[in-house]
Amino acid sequence: MTANDSATAPGTIAVNSGGGTAHPEVSGTTGTLLAALGVAAFSLTFPATAWGLEGFGPWSVTTCRMVLAALVAGGALAALRVAPPHRRHWPGLLVVAAGVVVGFPLLTTLALQTSTTSHAAVVVGLLPLTTAAFSAVRTGIRPSPVFWAAALAGAAVVIAFAVQQSGGTPTTGDLYLFAALLVCAAGYTEGGRLAAHMPGWQVIGWALVGCLPVAAAGAALALRYEPVHLGGHAVAGLLWLAVGSQFLGLLVWYRGMAAIGVARASQLQLAQPLLTLVWSVLLLNEDLSPAAPAAAVAVLVCIGVTQRARMPEKPERTRIRAGANMEDRP
Repeated sequence: MTANDSATAPGTIAVNSGGGTAHPEVSGTTGTLLAALGVAAFSLTFPATAWGLEGFGPWSVTTCRMVLAALVAGGALAALRVAPPHRRHWPGLLVVAAGVVVGFPLLTTLALQTSTTSHAAVVVGLLPLTTAAFSAVRTGIRPSPVFWAAALAGAAVVIAFAVQQSGGTPTTGDLYLFAALLVCAAGYTEGGRLAAHMPGWQVIGWALVGCLPVAAAGAALALRYEPVHLGGHAVAGLLWLAVGSQFLGLLVWYRGMAAIGVARASQLQLAQPLLTLVWSVLLLNEDLSPAAPAAAVAVLVCIGVTQRARMPEKPERTRIRAGANMEDRP
């Protein structure tokens, strides 16, 4: 634990970099709920992107969502007078920024120019397994064989569903999506690790603020060279991407990961493709495959197994009492 920690032992008060006290440790049930809320927010990302592309170009959608989200995050950080994070957290924040602020939004937006949201959703359904693998490498925590068996089974269901939906023919959009899987898994893993040292909203907040200068310059160029046709769908999609997916969704997601672990939280995302399919039908009038209900049941079973699988104990973390150690002050 450090002075920026957002989770403390009962009876322990952690001092954050802003001079206040961090909120108490979140229970496993609450952490699971927070992570699930993040998944629900993320499930609307692809439909919202499709709406945004109705009125903006792909580069405009990506950069404008970054700018809007950074302004929201920056306003919250300024209003609460949160001091900048300790320098030793900057490399991790850079990974978060590269993965979930820039890389994933850009690559998936480019993919959705040629792929349907339902196809993109099932391909990105491999994200839980990818995130769990990154987490095992990064944290040294090795989930049990039962966990991996259930995770691989869930991934197999998602792959089979993708093949059934698209005929299994790789496209340029698929290449963008597979690249998005890698950068997003790295960003999720590093963000989950950082959320054990600072509140989750500060993790994504500082990552967004750090990208603001580049995002603003990119948005200015993109809006100049790409056509803009403002409409209800385009504006609503862009606003959800910025506030819902890019900020609020990641806020609760990182908090949930800090409470229940990156590997366990990542498996909740097995439900994300199926939620996205529902939104695709309701919001975009896309056809839903008859195999979707069967896939939904199979994936939910896999989620239940991963959530109950035995996990190794986390390494003991140092407890910081109020005023005992202020090493994280900038």
